[in-house]
Amino acid sequence: MSEQFDVIVIGGGTGGYPAAIRAGQLGMKVACINAWLNRDGKPAFGGTCLNAGCIPSKALLESSEMFHKANHELAAHGVKVSGVAMDIGAMQLRKSKITASLTGGIGALFKANGVIGMEGFAKLLGKGQVEFTSHAGDKKTLAAKHIIVATGSEPVRLKITPHDGERICDSWDALDFTEPPARLGIIGAGVIGVELGSVWARLGSKVTILEALPTFLPMVDQTIAKDAQRQFSKQGLDIRLNTKVLGAKNTGKEVVVEFETAGEKKTETFDKLIVAVGRRPFTDGLGAKEIGLELDARGFLKVDKQYKTNIPGIYGTGDVIGGAMLAHKAIEEGVALVEQLHGEHTEVNYDAIPSVIYTTPEVAWVGLSEEQAKEKGHEVKVGLSPFAANGRAKALEAAVGQIKVISDAKNDRILGVHMVGPYVSEILQSVVVALEFGATTADLQLTMHGHPTLAEALHEAYLAVDGRAIHAINKKKTA
Repeated sequence: MSEQFDVIVIGGGTGGYPAAIRAGQLGMKVACINAWLNRDGKPAFGGTCLNAGCIPSKALLESSEMFHKANHELAAHGVKVSGVAMDIGAMQLRKSKITASLTGGIGALFKANGVIGMEGFAKLLGKGQVEFTSHAGDKKTLAAKHIIVATGSEPVRLKITPHDGERICDSWDALDFTEPPARLGIIGAGVIGVELGSVWARLGSKVTILEALPTFLPMVDQTIAKDAQRQFSKQGLDIRLNTKVLGAKNTGKEVVVEFETAGEKKTETFDKLIVAVGRRPFTDGLGAKEIGLELDARGFLKVDKQYKTNIPGIYGTGDVIGGAMLAHKAIEEGVALVEQLHGEHTEVNYDAIPSVIYTTPEVAWVGLSEEQAKEKGHEVKVGLSPFAANGRAKALEAAVGQIKVISDAKNDRILGVHMVGPYVSEILQSVVVALEFGATTADLQLTMHGHPTLAEALHEAYLAVDGRAIHAINKKKTA
């Protein structure tokens, strides 16, 4: 006889484990099946985010930034250092300890909320049943009224750049390098590409990023994107736009990459090549096709606004259903879905999803860019505030970048805020709240920000929308 649950969650990443915890909080009998195995063969909850993405990459970004500061910035503060060296092994050990502490904590959260965590593989059998296979090969059948598929995504691999994990690498491989490659090539100038490029460039690699698109970070307001590109170029990242990779070959000692730019075919040689061209939904072994579960042309699970698939009782959340592939988006979808299953009326506001690139300076945005707002028919007014005028940024030796506010000229509503600068990932969160509450520019112009703080630059940008900035030259006069 099948073991019965109220909810079975397939996937222990950010689209899955928070949903399981919320189900447990609501009194449901819930199991969370997690197939993830780390490179050492050990299982771990947390999915890509905690094990091979968000968290380990931020650990490396912080360590590499400390090394950069010691070599290039401490002298400006009067701190004299010499003989600075980087212990890559210690850096990697620190990264591993951070991820292990977070993934290990999920088990405690499960216990506290009555969630049964199961390490192994899940296959949909139909009729509310799931076959569970442990990593040891033991099988049993489970059943539930509600089954949530949250199997996440994996890096896209290109046939023209055959992955070997040694010289032609994906984003996970790039987190485990034991030394900085002298010549590092990266295909893709998106979030993953520029973050990984920043890490290894700070540690001594000569980094070249090849991007097929003609614009840098097209999802970001182009005033901000162009500023960010200038900052990254100053740091030594060689970002080549409108460059289409035609193929790559591992010769055993190096990687030869063939690409086309400006109508001309060229080749370049690297010690390692990172392929960072996006991620694809992961449904391998799920049994989706066997039971008739609908996937779209790109392999994403088809769901409606309530996350229902075409089969009653089966739902999807997170990367596997498409949209922004962000951990926080996956978390909120899983929680919203479980609350709906419990009879509550909850939803995710897809117009207020924050996005961040954790480089130095950081790039962060939420809502529409000026270009997107105009495409949607909005008459816009914008305000810009440079960090060069911000006292806290100067004290941090980080007075670069700017904040741009995009507002509707007719009703004064905030449409979006895009920024590049020091710790803007933290500044952005107040904007998310403002968008959720439908704030107007005037509302936010009336708020008070502590002095001196980086967030004052945001207030200045709100004021600049109507030509009222105090610490920057306004491009238009107030009435």
